[in-house]
Amino acid sequence: MKKALPYALGIYLSCTTVSLAQDILVNSDRLHQHLMHLSNYGKNDAQGSDRVAFSTHDMAAREYVQGLMREAGLEVKVDFAGNIIGKRAGKNSSLKPLAFGSHIDEVPNGGHYDGPVGSLSAIEVIQTLQEQNIQTEHPLEVIIFANEEGGVVGSRAMVGQLNEEALKVVSNAGLSQAEGITRIGGNPEKIAEMARKKGELAAFLELHIEQGANLYNEKVNIGVVEGIVAIEWWEFTFTGKANHAGTTPMSLRKDPMLPAAKFILAVNETIRAEEGKQVGTVGKIEASPGVGNVIPGQVKLTLEIRDLSSEKIWSLYEDLEKQAKKFAEEYGVEVSITHIEVASKPAMADESIRQMIKESAEALGLTTMSLPSGAGHDAQEMARIAPMGMIFIPSKDGISHAPDEFSSKEDMANGANVLLKTILTLDKKLN
Repeated sequence: MKKALPYALGIYLSCTTVSLAQDILVNSDRLHQHLMHLSNYGKNDAQGSDRVAFSTHDMAAREYVQGLMREAGLEVKVDFAGNIIGKRAGKNSSLKPLAFGSHIDEVPNGGHYDGPVGSLSAIEVIQTLQEQNIQTEHPLEVIIFANEEGGVVGSRAMVGQLNEEALKVVSNAGLSQAEGITRIGGNPEKIAEMARKKGELAAFLELHIEQGANLYNEKVNIGVVEGIVAIEWWEFTFTGKANHAGTTPMSLRKDPMLPAAKFILAVNETIRAEEGKQVGTVGKIEASPGVGNVIPGQVKLTLEIRDLSSEKIWSLYEDLEKQAKKFAEEYGVEVSITHIEVASKPAMADESIRQMIKESAEALGLTTMSLPSGAGHDAQEMARIAPMGMIFIPSKDGISHAPDEFSSKEDMANGANVLLKTILTLDKKLN
């Protein structure tokens, strides 16, 4: 991979003079130091992170991050959902703000890069602008979202999609979402008041680790995200007849495990056979009564399909539904299917922002790849109210949500510099 860009003013030769604002670069050492310091909040014996939302580790980390934001010159507040928002005035107060950021909470025993890279890079961008005495035309907002890992809670609240039922859900910290939000300085009773309308922001950007191995394997510096996939879930229940495992002849059994097993294999074959980057997973299987010497009477399993196209997801599901019914009939059992809920809708990145990200990366001498995001992000919710763009950096071996999650110092600096350059380009082009 290309070396990280040094902390200095770069001079690009061209037929015209390039402005100072286009040449500035972030302080990669400072960015890395901040991330290493943040990783101490919740680090466990396995060297992973237990900084789940609303925990004492999360509380301490939020204080640290707010301190960094204030040092960078941001006016900091916590909104009713517990999101940390830092504001910087622009030259033209009539323009809509450019917003960017991510989250700092983690999954239990997670890594130290998923979320913090984007959050700390956003703060570093502001710090760099402050040091260079550059004031953008647009107001700027850095947003550190609350409880991303527990269901993009903060961003859902910001766009008016967090309902009363969601506030009752118990978080990884053992608190309900409402209790957790209160603990970090929010006010769940007033969440409806904070919803932003479509068009209130000029754009939203999020820098994130890829959480996959495409960039790392191909040795590409920057991922230009096409969009964030839709996710749909179903529960398939195969019902047969429970009976004694030793006294029931094979020919007389109504064993629901058999069609369930064939269905699991069919998911892999069907999803792989379709052209594209869709993925399908049977992630949970439950046999009842779940005893080694009893033929199960019922087998439940979950099916998840992800793709940028909801139409493709449902087409694949309809194919798999037919196969499930065929397998059930073949083994003399019944099958019922429940669509659990729409986990998320696809969110396409704004085409013009994608182009700006690509051009910003190439201007910095970095290689790029267009790719979808197979994971959900706060940007997915923010796309409901503003043009959205996402920047990916490589994840070593594609590992994420685990202690071995890692992105190099140079890759973080590359991502932060692309974020900085894209924001400055947006600031100029959206005037």
